Order: sequence, then C-alpha cells, then structure tokens
Amino acid sequence: MAELIRIYEENPNPKEIKKVVEVLRNGGLVIFPSDTVYALGCDITNTKALEKVARIKGVKLEKANFSFICHDLSNLADYTRQLSSSTFKLLKRALPGPYTFILPGSNTLPKVFKKKKEVGIRVPDNNIAQALVRELGNPIISTSIKDDDEILEYTTDPELIFEKWQNLVDIVVDGGYGDNVASTVIDLTGDEPEIIREGKGSLVI
Repeated sequence: MAELIRIYEENPNPKEIKKVVEVLRNGGLVIFPSDTVYALGCDITNTKALEKVARIKGVKLEKANFSFICHDLSNLADYTRQLSSSTFKLLKRALPGPYTFILPGSNTLPKVFKKKKEVGIRVPDNNIAQALVRELGNPIISTSIKDDDEILEYTTDPELIFEKWQNLVDIVVDGGYGDNVASTVIDLTGDEPEIIREGKGSLVI
C-alpha cells in the first residue's frame, strides 16, 4: 500500500524529499509532479524497478521509451553523445521547461538501455522533481500516467491518483494539482530539430 506525501513546490521539505529518495534508492516506484503532468518514476540505475515500471506500462523494458529526468544539463554527457554547440544552446534556452528532447544516446547508458540509439531527456521546471533528482544523485526514469477517461487524458488530482495507484507504487507525492497537457517532444537526432508531439510550451526553434 502506497503512502501519500504532501510536498510543497514553492519550498520542498528536505526531510520529505530524503524520505522519497530513500524509497527510490531501495527500488521503489514513485508518482511525482512535474511542470506538465504527474509521472511514474524510479531510479534509473535499478533494473528491478525499471522492469516493474515497464510491466505496469505493458511494454518490454528494452523497447520502452522512458524519459530521463535530470535536475540540470550537467548529467547530459553521461547519457548522450557529444552535442553540437547549436543543440546545446537550444537546450540551455528551453530548459528547465515542459519539453522532452530526444538526443543521440551514448554507450555509457545504463545496461538495460545499451541498445538504445536515442534517449529522451527532461529537466522539468518543478522544484519537487528537481529536488528528488538532485538528492538521488542520478536521473529518474519517468513516464506520464494517463487516465482511462478519454476526455481528461491525464489525471491531475493527486488524491485521485493515489486512490487509483496505491497498490502499484510505493509513494505518491502530492505536489498540488497537476497539469493535463504533456510535454512538447522535440527530436534533436537529425540535422534539424523536429517537433514530434505538440504539448505544453511553445519553443521557437
């Protein structure tokens, strides 16, 4: 049975952040707010936890397109091949923000993602998500949680999320009402940036 933990985005309580990170370190699954929709995530270095997330999403882990949540751009070199200066400038201009950037993956990706040629990177403009990643010391895998209701695709109320997910995850972070618009996805693996999905955020490329 999951625990519902209230954390305030304006000023995340370090004690509560540490508590959530402890669960992540021990292979737990956490639902947390971002600057777009609520997301399901786990520690990127924990294969068992990654497998659990893939199972919940009904996908094979090696084929899963999870985003890596970073707290800033300093992690990028660990997971992506060397970026051109124009790509880096674009990332710097857009992040933190409601964007997922698809970048060429490097051979230093965690073992389960070794075969992936590309990786989706997010730096959400949300203090809770950033504090969790900073305290953990490496990225969190993230995938949006969708609602079965076709009208409201994403669940925005943390208490309703808790009701629905309490038997599947270890912690639901209540960071207030979430948004119901997903991130804009931009592919930077080709010669020109390409918008794959229009979402929140309107970046001039």
